[in-house]
Amino acid sequence: MNPKVMIILGSASDLKIAQKAIDILETLKIPYSLKVASAHRTHEKVKKLVVEATENGVEVFLGIAGLAAHLPGAIAAYTHRPVVGVPVDVKLGGLDALCASAQMPYPAPVATVGIDRGDNGAILAGQIIGVNNPEIKKEVSKLRKSYHEKIRNDEEKLVSEIKGELFIPDFLNDYDEITSEEINKKEPHTDKVFKESENFEEEDSPLVSVVPGSYSDIEEAKKVALTLDRLGISYDISVISPTRYPDKFEKYIGRMKDVKLFIAVTGLSAHVTGSIVALSEKPVIGVPCSVELNGLDSLLSMANMPPGVPVGAVGIENGRNAGVLAGEILGISNSDIENKLKLMKYKTADL
Repeated sequence: MNPKVMIILGSASDLKIAQKAIDILETLKIPYSLKVASAHRTHEKVKKLVVEATENGVEVFLGIAGLAAHLPGAIAAYTHRPVVGVPVDVKLGGLDALCASAQMPYPAPVATVGIDRGDNGAILAGQIIGVNNPEIKKEVSKLRKSYHEKIRNDEEKLVSEIKGELFIPDFLNDYDEITSEEINKKEPHTDKVFKESENFEEEDSPLVSVVPGSYSDIEEAKKVALTLDRLGISYDISVISPTRYPDKFEKYIGRMKDVKLFIAVTGLSAHVTGSIVALSEKPVIGVPCSVELNGLDSLLSMANMPPGVPVGAVGIENGRNAGVLAGEILGISNSDIENKLKLMKYKTADL
């Protein structure tokens, strides 16, 4: 049996972060391999490992590195399979490693998760494999439910320890969650940016949902769309804000239940990505947009998600890389997309 995931560490000192990924992969029942190879000190080893692993059925690469974390990018240079980057905090709080991982040029994306979040890197890998593997998809769903249970148990424990005289412990203990039927009473506020991909027929579900958070994000969303069109990937694009229209946003995500993955395009605090991962177990790719702080606020709030709800962030205003990453995910099981992707990555890259 060949592994589905290859973990590559830039240094043996990164094992503590890798162990988080290992524990998740064991839970998800995904076979994996682990190697230590430096993008700078053993570049030829990285190349040979990645090329051979791609040819032998590895579906997702997990690159874990700190400092000038070029390892995930070096992996992406030699494969057309998805690469998940896990930045490690060695200096500067890990911000240097996060930027080195996320800010990759077209067409070599790295889906970057939060600093030291080996667990989220492995969950994202599981979500990607689960796009075409129903058993892994079920395991991811079970894992997500376990996080729900942990939050509930933590709340019960915390409430039991509070001894304040004015504290009311049983307030709203029996609240009823809003049902989907109640939310569905109203139509979602989903303004179409432009007509859907020519590959999308009305009776079919698109493969990808692209969600810009506002009209100011449309130009970046168009870059995503153009790349998806080149790869022959059907998609839906709808502008909808989870902060202005939260119930309508939830209904829209429900309507997109059959898509394979989501791409969120948004700036500022990037609530769109966080809202999607809260409502869906599908892979979520985030495209940060520069509104304030040169987009750094958006990149950080996309990548640094809490355990259990990963977002794979690409570089700031690099919608094309999000489209390529979608192609890498869908190309695992679709030879037509895979062939177009290979042409895009290896033959006609716009350098």
